[in-house]
Amino acid sequence: MQTPPAASPAAPPVPPAPPEAPAPDDLDYRHAGSRVHVAAHQRGADATAIGQLAVQVPGFLVSLAVVASFAVGILGTAMGWLVILAWLASGALVFHRPTELAFARHVMKLRVPLAQERARLEPIWREVTARAGVEAHTYELMVENSTDLNAVAAAGHVVGVTTYALNEIPSSNLAAVLAHELGHHTGGHAWTGLLGYWYSLPGRIAWAFMRGIARVAIRVASVFSLAATGMVYLFIGMFVIGGFVAAWYITVPLVVAPYLLAYVGRQGELRADRQAADLGFAPQLAQVLYHFQAQEDAVKAQAAAQGRQLKEPGGLAKLLTTHPDNYTRLQALEPYLQLSR
Repeated sequence: MQTPPAASPAAPPVPPAPPEAPAPDDLDYRHAGSRVHVAAHQRGADATAIGQLAVQVPGFLVSLAVVASFAVGILGTAMGWLVILAWLASGALVFHRPTELAFARHVMKLRVPLAQERARLEPIWREVTARAGVEAHTYELMVENSTDLNAVAAAGHVVGVTTYALNEIPSSNLAAVLAHELGHHTGGHAWTGLLGYWYSLPGRIAWAFMRGIARVAIRVASVFSLAATGMVYLFIGMFVIGGFVAAWYITVPLVVAPYLLAYVGRQGELRADRQAADLGFAPQLAQVLYHFQAQEDAVKAQAAAQGRQLKEPGGLAKLLTTHPDNYTRLQALEPYLQLSR
């Protein structure tokens, strides 16, 4: 047998080739050449963003307790306080451009646009930001290799768009999608969401660790006897109840927080829709939402043709969704659509 040749290092993924027939450029660029106004506040924090931060406070307190316990317990008081202060200061990385770009590349799998992609994307982005009175260069445009129609507002300065949205939909619809993401940025939804996630991470890690310990304890006890397993369950139950009683002002908000965060997220989506509508993109955004609904209907029809019925989310699952359904979003856009007729 011949010895197989040594494996060569994996080549970086090749971006998809642009479509042969480009998406129609039907956008009115009257604002891009000459800015009508510059908003007094380029970015801020609306009620949704403030709500995101408020709901994350209990998680932050738990994380602070976890970090303080480990830092002081392992390193001592002096070094422990330095670690605590460093952790508190680390939230500023949300606004640090190199860190944001690294996060976008490695976590969100976004990349820098190719020259041809940038030539299509930047004029549309300049028109959107001109209508909003926002400096276009405030944000970094990035691309995700994906066949889904989607876009994302990440961290403090990143706006990402999929290759499908970039290459397959008309420019006016792409502008509506970008205007929606700009609304997340100008409303502060992106940075408050990431900041809340970062500061609640130690608490979530500690909770996952405790759940893992509990599962191991139950599995070990089950090897010995049913009574031992019952004792472990009893101990865990007493521990959880004791935690709720002793610190109900933190544990109760922690239980409610996922539902409140989902509600705030849905409100943030509607606010971002209104931002796009205020900039004149209500009809185009409605077309995008109809596209989403058509995709959902096609999936259901395919399942029905195969004799399957997709399980609809229950009441609690619906409360945990971070996006309103398409009909709710279209209904919220209806006043803008009537004005544009």
